[in-house]
Amino acid sequence: MPMAADDIERLIRDAIADAEVTITDLAGDGDHYAARVVSKAFAGLSRVRQHQLVYAALGTRMGNELHALQLTTAAPQEMISEPS
Repeated sequence: MPMAADDIERLIRDAIADAEVTITDLAGDGDHYAARVVSKAFAGLSRVRQHQLVYAALGTRMGNELHALQLTTAAPQEMISEPS
């Protein structure tokens, strides 16, 4: 059974309290999503470690109810310095 975007967002916010989360259903099938997660918790962490924190929030749902997740993560200060 596919996972709802609201459930993905809730799980991430529950695990990363200050997270700003934007979920996009890429294929309209409830199985392929993109998530943009911005959190102070990511400050000073490598991109790989940031992604690991998000995947940990999703637990065993990743690869089961949630088939694919395109992930973009950043600390708030990184958002300011990103080129447009």
